[in-house]
Amino acid sequence: MSHLLDEIVRAQKRGEARGNPSIMPAHSWVLRAALRGESPILIESTCNQVNQLGGYTGMTPADFVCLVHDLVAKNGFPVENLILGGDHLGPSPWQHLRAEQAVTLAREMVRAYVQAGYTKLHLDASMSLGNDDPQRPLDPEIVAQRTADLARAAEKAAEEAGRPVQELRYVIGTDVPPPGGATDSKCDAHITPVEDVRRTIEVIHAAFLAIGLEAAWERVIAVVVQPGIEFGDDFVLDYNVEVARDLAHLCETMPFVYEAHSTDYQRPQNLRALVRDHFAILKVGPALTFTFRQAVFALAMIEQELFPPEERSRLIETLESAMLRDSSHWQKYYQGDPHELALARKYSMSDRIRYYWQRPEVRAALKKLLDNLNRKGLPLTLVHQFLPDLWPKIRAGQIPCSADTIILERIGQVLEDYAWACGLDSSPAQRW
Repeated sequence: MSHLLDEIVRAQKRGEARGNPSIMPAHSWVLRAALRGESPILIESTCNQVNQLGGYTGMTPADFVCLVHDLVAKNGFPVENLILGGDHLGPSPWQHLRAEQAVTLAREMVRAYVQAGYTKLHLDASMSLGNDDPQRPLDPEIVAQRTADLARAAEKAAEEAGRPVQELRYVIGTDVPPPGGATDSKCDAHITPVEDVRRTIEVIHAAFLAIGLEAAWERVIAVVVQPGIEFGDDFVLDYNVEVARDLAHLCETMPFVYEAHSTDYQRPQNLRALVRDHFAILKVGPALTFTFRQAVFALAMIEQELFPPEERSRLIETLESAMLRDSSHWQKYYQGDPHELALARKYSMSDRIRYYWQRPEVRAALKKLLDNLNRKGLPLTLVHQFLPDLWPKIRAGQIPCSADTIILERIGQVLEDYAWACGLDSSPAQRW
């Protein structure tokens, strides 16, 4: 329900440090972990991950909604606390096409998202398209016009689906870290200049009004800006309150909040500082799938100790083979010699391995791993060796000693940090 996001905005404008994590799941296990509680939750899919043509997951927006609602029902999560969002909705997946064709496909995608039941839409038309001049930044006026065009498509789709347009909430702007994370740990993190934020709001506002979307503009709740945070293969640039101070002050003069992308791997205290500085929507994705991978690899190491080679799932080897057969999801993101590339494929914080979990052979290997461990059981000695952070809870009988629980608990640790930072959990983070 969109009113949950409205309350975050109202709380911020009252001076309260309230926020909401935006979960970019990329895997059903992340969804399962996120839906174990009862606090309001914002779950988002990206334009490349889920679109009317299937995206890299093979799911349409309607498919994704069915998946989420199925897990909501199985977990007993209160559906009234669920918000579904679409991220970077625009022509990004079709940048190679001419503008007219790419924008047409983007409109169709926005319609599919709205008709499937999404309520929070980040509209992003910032990228140059096939017949735009690649040597020059895209004119902000063109970005604004295309953004407004997508908003009009969303409003019309809601009317056609019999949904109240008042349910829709919009996020504008696109000043985000590089997709997949940065490659240079020595670079200074970009921070959106205050004047750029003002200009973005001004031109998009004018574009909305020019096509009669005054009412839709009243439902813009957030602007995406870059607060100077970053991560890459093996580094994290922490949030610096001082260098983002001007951005924080600017937000206090606007009716919006900020949305911060790529907040993965920030310390809980940094996340809390971001929320205090009006970055009220905190997107997180790779940190969750990294933690999922971390837990699964630990379980694979336990399996290696328990089973002879012919009975093992060979999950880690299966993933490596899949990534070598199809390098399209990682090759341009990782650099180095063969050994460095092999390490990055497995352990990089950019977590390009997340694109391979849905491959049939990988899914089969994961199933075999879990079946093996569920049948055999997990010896406490090996849990203590490979999962020492969960050992105290298991030893105290607070959680079952099972493979499924271990995966969910590991992902849950990251989610707990975000809940605490956003004021949804009064318990301080304990691991830092």
